Amino acid sequence: MVERVMFSQQVLPEQMAAIKAQGFQSVVNNRPDFEGGPDQPTSAMLEEAARLAGLDYVFQPVVGGQISQFDAEMFARHYHELPKPILMFCRTGNRSSTLYNMARELNALD
Repeated sequence: MVERVMFSQQVLPEQMAAIKAQGFQSVVNNRPDFEGGPDQPTSAMLEEAARLAGLDYVFQPVVGGQISQFDAEMFARHYHELPKPILMFCRTGNRSSTLYNMARELNALD
């Protein structure tokens, strides 16, 4: 069984079935659409693939260096509502990890 929350670099629509097979129940996308240019899969594409694979999906884009307390509180709400385990991703996984840790520091994940 995977941890309750794990972090990843950009995932692709065709990876959603494998993500489900690894035991994840939810995916949180923290990467803004088109941040990486036109070749980056859009949130709509990712959501469709996630739902087809049987995963819950949330789009909560954040910008590195600009993650706010509001962003952390919003993630905490998603955290409490989503089935676990959750895979959070952005370009490298760092923003997702920062967002999660900010929510933890607010004691919002207890």
